[in-house]
Amino acid sequence: CDQLFIEEGSAVAKHRPTFDDALAAVRAGDSFVIFDLDRAFRSTVDAVMTAERLRERGVHLKIISLNIDTATAEGELYLTLLAAMAQFERRILSRRTKEGMEAARRRGAKIGRPHKLDEETVARAHRYVSEGYPAAYVAKLLGISRTTLYRAFKRWGLDGHGGDLA
Repeated sequence: CDQLFIEEGSAVAKHRPTFDDALAAVRAGDSFVIFDLDRAFRSTVDAVMTAERLRERGVHLKIISLNIDTATAEGELYLTLLAAMAQFERRILSRRTKEGMEAARRRGAKIGRPHKLDEETVARAHRYVSEGYPAAYVAKLLGISRTTLYRAFKRWGLDGHGGDLA
């Protein structure tokens, strides 16, 4: 490859400036080389349409991991079939992930990132705020934002002004 573009974002992201820059850089007679199909395209339609736009510009699409080259009729067929399979696999994986998370929630598991503050730290921070220290100052001491501090107060049933929510 003469030029290398490394996409950091997800293939399903709406804005992919690196991918767009790579597409803009290729000229007639070039090959647009990607490593893997599902890391480059959002859907079957996206893969096929991008390959078609490249073909109209005189650019061939090559997919390293699948040994596909759209310079041939067979390569175009393989691309279409494998893009459909990749989209199907992505949707199945997404559905199974959501089902697994829901089952874990029903079993009482906590899904998501752990809370930054434990109950004891929240209680201590709440005491400082109730004694008149500004919440922004207390949050800064804890290395969190004021919003995170207020959310922690709310989660433990405390208001942000030093009293109980009850």
